Amino acid sequence: MNKHLIAKALVAVLLAANAPAFAQHGHDRVQERREERRDDRRDYRDERREERREYRDERREDRRDYRDERREERRAARRGAGPRHDLYRGQRLPATYHHKQYVVDNWRAHRLSAPPRGYHWVQVGNDYVLAAIATGIIASVLLGN
Repeated sequence: MNKHLIAKALVAVLLAANAPAFAQHGHDRVQERREERRDDRRDYRDERREERREYRDERREDRRDYRDERREERRAARRGAGPRHDLYRGQRLPATYHHKQYVVDNWRAHRLSAPPRGYHWVQVGNDYVLAAIATGIIASVLLGN
């Protein structure tokens, strides 16, 4: 009986001595699990952030492509004045049309409005162009049939 008591006491002492190590080991596992969950949440947030960024980039590219397509459609639908359809508002009138033979003096007969001071009407093929006299900058374009 004495041997059993001594053995039990010895086991109790050994367990008591190792108890902080067991407790520390359990605490370490809890910390590891917390860190793993934290890392998982961080990875999930990073993945979601990356998905949103990719979605925004795709939308931005789609809008840019749509704008480019619309711009090309408008450019194709719009035609300029002149035989080659290459004269637009804001451009300079080519030097060949600076001669008196192209200037429209009888603008009423052509059903045009009175040109403002410093401007005159110039006939370019079937089209009419309102251009500045001094610079030749095109202010307005009227397309004929």
